[in-house]
This record gives sequence, structure tokens and C-alpha cells, in this order.
Amino acid sequence: MSTSTRSVLRHAPFRWLLAARTVSIVGNAVAPIALAFAVLDLTGSPVDLGLVVAARSVANVAVLLFGGVIADRLPRDVVLVATSIGAALTQAAVAALVLTGTATIPLLVVLSVLNGAVAAVSLPTTAAMVPETVPDSLLRPANAVIRLGVNGGTIVGASAGAGLVAVVGAGWGLAVDALGFAVAAALYAGIRLPRRPATPGGTRPSVVADIREGWVEFSGRRWVWTVVAQFAVLNAAFVGATTVLGPVVADDSFGRAAWGLVVAAQTVGLALGALVALRWRPRHALGIGVAGMAVAALPVLALGIAPALPTLLVAFAFGGVAIELFAVAWDHALQSNVPRSVLSRVYSYDMVGSFVAVPLGEAVVGPVSHAVGTPTTLVGCAVVIVVATAAAACTRSVRRVTTDAPARG
Repeated sequence: MSTSTRSVLRHAPFRWLLAARTVSIVGNAVAPIALAFAVLDLTGSPVDLGLVVAARSVANVAVLLFGGVIADRLPRDVVLVATSIGAALTQAAVAALVLTGTATIPLLVVLSVLNGAVAAVSLPTTAAMVPETVPDSLLRPANAVIRLGVNGGTIVGASAGAGLVAVVGAGWGLAVDALGFAVAAALYAGIRLPRRPATPGGTRPSVVADIREGWVEFSGRRWVWTVVAQFAVLNAAFVGATTVLGPVVADDSFGRAAWGLVVAAQTVGLALGALVALRWRPRHALGIGVAGMAVAALPVLALGIAPALPTLLVAFAFGGVAIELFAVAWDHALQSNVPRSVLSRVYSYDMVGSFVAVPLGEAVVGPVSHAVGTPTTLVGCAVVIVVATAAAACTRSVRRVTTDAPARG
């Protein structure tokens, strides 16, 4: 164990945060696999699958800005307990419907909307929690360790989940996800952060004013909105290709159980990327991470032109390394350059922008693949990823970002 890793683990709130994130992700890694095959078993239609996953994404984007306000107003540890309980309940309902054979596409869409709304509150809250649990000097290793825990949990969850779905069905995989959120709620309850002081005079700005303040902080940093614009395009192409068309390719070629191994291979790459981030600390890490996202086109391209298991394992692993190097650099850059009092709101704008086109990508790739073929659609998605990345990497403000002066406030 490295010195930096031991240093961050000395802080009890960080240990609770790490445990909660890891446990919840073990169950959550099963959910996309289980839900995808549950819908395919129900109707056999990639269009229906796209509608179900897009419904969650639409709700997520619609509620994110309010989620950021909630996270900046209320104790973040309390918010995470509440959202984890909400996620456990919604996933348990989906599992019950699938296990009892009463699931329908409209019911799954409704529950996906509820789950997406809960996640919209938890996502900016969780992202802003790390600076509250460790000193400024440990932000980069803390983010890397959190990502290691998340990736390790995803490897276990995706690998076990694929086998679980193949052997006993998708419903039990969704039940495991619900249990993971329930356990995470108990772990988040152990963080117990100091409460922020009340607003002088006992008054608070309106929700609209809070949202506007977050926009000013977000839009005033060119490098922030440039990277977010990159990911608006990149995520639509990558998520649509892998979440909707990936299971379709798996069903037509190497099988469902092997698809879990492919997802796990990406997570192995993510874990390797986090290990590299623990030791490699370039001054302009964000610019390097942004440019490296071109590698994320490899797994999408492999699905389109060479959907053989060995090729996909390698391509998804390399894509995972690139994604993780960017993710650690991005979190560190935001946490070091944005005041703590508005950090959740800036994260919420980041997530809205990054996710806003994901429902479009999820909903469109199915019909497009019917029209022009799955391989052609996947190659087109890979080209979109490369073009969006090149545009962001050529921007001077992105290349010049550093983490020299941690933000406070």
C-alpha cells in the first residue's frame, strides 16, 4: 500500500465514504446487465431497451440542477443516506416485477424515471463529498482511491452479475442492486460530517438564485464548459453504442455471460487507470486526460468490426484506462478550482451537460441500427467520439488547467 493511500485511509469519514461507494457499486454494476436482458427477454426489442434506459437518463438530467442545490443546502451525508434508501426501494420494485413475471415496458419506464430522479440528487452530492473528508493535499490520491473502490466493486458486480443473470435470471440481479443500496445507506450514516453554519439572518437565497449562482460559476470557466460539451457528444455515442447495441451484439455472437466479462474488462482498465493516477501526477493532467479520451473509441469500433471476445476484452480494457485517467484529473481539477460552497451545483451543471444527449443516443441507436445495420452504426459512434475529443483537446484553456491552488469557501 502506497504512502498516499495510507494517508487518506487514516481519515474516518473518508473510510465510510469509500465503503459506501464500493458496496453500492457492487450491486449497481449488476443492474445495467440485468435490466438490459430483462427487457430483451420481455420483448426482444432493442428499441424497447433504448426507451427504458433513456427514461432513466431523461429524469436524471431533468432533476440534476435541483440535486446540486439540495446537496449545497443540506448536510451531504444525510442526503446520501436518503437517496440510497430511495434507490434501494425503486430497484427492489423492478426486481419484484421481473421475478413475478408482471413487468411491462410502461412499468419499467416509470420506475426508471423514479430511479433516475433519485440518482440526480445523489450524483452531485457524492462528487462533492471527497473534499469534506480529506485535507486539500490529499485530494488527488483520495479521488484515485475512491475510483479504485468503485472499479473493484464494478469488476465483482459485473462479473458475478452476468453469471447470475445467465443462471437464475435478471430479476435476482436487480435484487442484488437493491440490497447494495440498502447497505450503502447504513454506511453513509456513519460519516457524520460537521454541520455547515446557518445563513446569517436565518434567510437563504431562493432555489432559482442558487441555480443562477451555480451557472455563473460554471459558465465563467471556459475549460469547464468545453470539456462538458465534449462529453455531451462523447457520452451519447459511447453509452448508446455500449448500453443498447452491446447486449444486442452479445446476443447475436459471443453470448450473454461473455458480455459480463467484456464489461468487467473495461472496469479492470478503470482500476489500472486509477493505480496510474495514484503515482503519476502531471501538472496538466486534465489536458492529457481529455486528449486520451480518443481511446474510448476503440471498444465501440471493436463491437462494430471485430466482435470477438479476445478483441473486445483488450479494447474495453484500454478504453477503461483512458476513462479513468480523465475522471481522476477532472474531479481533482474541479475540486481544486471551484469554491466548496457551490461545488455540488457546478458538478450538477457538469452532469446535466455531460448527460443531456445520452437519452438521445440511447433512443436513436436502435432505429439507426435497423436502418443502416449495427456495424455501421457502431463505426459511426466511434468516429463521433474521436471528433469530439479532438475539438476539446485543441482548446488552450483545457490544456492550461492546473491544480496548484485548492479552492475553499
